[in-house]
Amino acid sequence: MSVKAIAINCSLKRSSAEPSSTDAMIRLLGTELGKHDVTLGETIRIADHDVRPGVTSDEGSGDAWPDVRRRILDHDILIFGTPIWLGQMSSLAKQVLERMDAFLSETDENGRTPSFGKVAVAAIVGNEDGTHATTAGLFQALNDVGWTIPASASNYWVGEAMQKTDFKDLPNVPDAVRQGAAMLASNAAHLAKLLKQERYLGVDQAK
Repeated sequence: MSVKAIAINCSLKRSSAEPSSTDAMIRLLGTELGKHDVTLGETIRIADHDVRPGVTSDEGSGDAWPDVRRRILDHDILIFGTPIWLGQMSSLAKQVLERMDAFLSETDENGRTPSFGKVAVAAIVGNEDGTHATTAGLFQALNDVGWTIPASASNYWVGEAMQKTDFKDLPNVPDAVRQGAAMLASNAAHLAKLLKQERYLGVDQAK
């Protein structure tokens, strides 16, 4: 069964800046997903696009979100990548979640949002505390708008507090991070394949 994944990188850095540790974590997850016949098609660096603030699916002329939204929803698995800043997900990650709020008013006749039947996982990096709070906030928001969250769906690396080491600069991926990525990929691929075979039924909104 063909399963497609896409990633968004909510780093505050544009692609033209220095390499991103969030990209490094996304690549690790993409490699592990590939072992389960899941193809990671592309990574969208949100900072490279003019995604406007708002809570609709189209905020008017020049808004890049409609195309980003289309590309995300054309896949079965979303890798949601964000760094931690000030103990929280990045501002761009929050902006993406705010734009997905529109899904709640875009349901079909059975109350299913556009993301129903699609799987979301998290790729999180940082040099300070905040991973658990970021994961909790991220998954609550994604689940609210219809994404399905598998078991062990967040893989992260957090460096020593007050230090300068980044995930991308490590000579080797720590065993715990690699094992976490393997479990995430196995669970996400399994769930995505099940949901492709049989969609959520939803509830008849006419009743």
